[in-house]
Amino acid sequence: MPRPGILRDWFLIRRDLPQSRALLLTAVSFLMPLALWCVVSYVPWIWHPDVRIEISAEREGVTTVFTAGDHVSKGFFPEFVRAVRDENAAVTKARSEGTAVTGARRKNQKILRQIAPVAVGNGWIDYRDTQNDAALYQTWRDLATGAKVSSEPRLTEENLGIIRANWAALSALSPEFVFRKLPDEPLLKLVPQGRPANPVYLPEPDDVLRTGFRDFTASAPEGELTMLQRYGASLRVIFLGFFWACLIGIPLGILCGVFDFFSKLIEPFVDFFRYMPAPTFSTLLVAVLLAGEAPKVALVFIGTVFQMVLVISKTTRLLDPSLLEAAQTLGAKPRQLLKSVVIPGILPNLYNDLRILLGWAWTWLVIAELIGVKSGLTEFIETQGRFRNFDRVFPVIILIGVTGFVMDQVLSWLHGLLFPWSGKSSALSRSIAAAFTWPFRTGARAIRNRLAAVEAARIAATREPSP
Repeated sequence: MPRPGILRDWFLIRRDLPQSRALLLTAVSFLMPLALWCVVSYVPWIWHPDVRIEISAEREGVTTVFTAGDHVSKGFFPEFVRAVRDENAAVTKARSEGTAVTGARRKNQKILRQIAPVAVGNGWIDYRDTQNDAALYQTWRDLATGAKVSSEPRLTEENLGIIRANWAALSALSPEFVFRKLPDEPLLKLVPQGRPANPVYLPEPDDVLRTGFRDFTASAPEGELTMLQRYGASLRVIFLGFFWACLIGIPLGILCGVFDFFSKLIEPFVDFFRYMPAPTFSTLLVAVLLAGEAPKVALVFIGTVFQMVLVISKTTRLLDPSLLEAAQTLGAKPRQLLKSVVIPGILPNLYNDLRILLGWAWTWLVIAELIGVKSGLTEFIETQGRFRNFDRVFPVIILIGVTGFVMDQVLSWLHGLLFPWSGKSSALSRSIAAAFTWPFRTGARAIRNRLAAVEAARIAATREPSP
């Protein structure tokens, strides 16, 4: 049995938890939303208002076309299936009565391509070959003869029967795909298949993972950027904007915190200006800086620098006054006070302020990349969101969050390294930093070992007796 008061050990007022418990709670904070996402996505009776189509068919006289991957409501899907079955029944009846229409060769080519999602899902063809009729023709043959069995998706007996019937008509005319030898009478359409699914705006975790891996490893079409190049462009916008904000904001903040003259001269306007939403300047920035990268960097700068001046001035005022008094007693001049007392004294807290403000700069990324010529990760998010490809949007959103979080934890670890007297960094920060600096530490260790071996060999050579 747990000892009495064990729960109280987790709720200690103004005391740090042991490292193991802190790491456990950190892991749980990430696992809880992931677990909730998985439960909602994979437990059918929790919440699945849609059906995700795995096999689809075009209907006669209906302009709306659903393809594999599209979502329809649970109420509409049975109606969709019933309509396709009715069309197949009409084709079968016309055949039996000898009144089947002719001139359906082009429609039959479309029916052949119904099997493409099955071939892609099972890895028989690449997703870029969905209109490779010769490969799809072989897929019909292999499924009809039993040479291949689909597991993603698993075909119903009804569709397997349709595949065998269609292949009998196809193979009677040609064992290989030749457009001119396709049947002139209509083939049967595959009956739509689907599975319960979340709404399109909440894709399943495995879809997000699979799609994200595909997007970040695929080569880009000619004239477009790869995802890694987009990622690099977004990072450049953030860091350039933050660099210029630091170049202006840090000196002004320190001056406002030290000298009341600068405080009264600068802070009232800064306090007024920071309430103006930075995006309202987007049109002006494009007019002045044109439509390239410059207005994006400027927007990150405007969104960050005014907050930076106020935060740093506040941090500077929190410096212990006794340090200034002691230096003045020793005869320090104002310039010496600023250089030798104020700046060294505020450095640990200034570093933390910049960490927080860097996170603030990240919040302007999406807006900044939408002004002028859309670019970077945001252009991809906006484009794919417009076409409702949310399985391609989520990986980019997650990437931005992971980048910011890892960057913050590495900076936290560096704080403990640079300013050991101001407190150690967290165990999570040390773990993340160790993972990202492992290649450098391994390389440095190998170089040290090599130099030590060379030195040992040199010493051994000098100790050998001369002949």
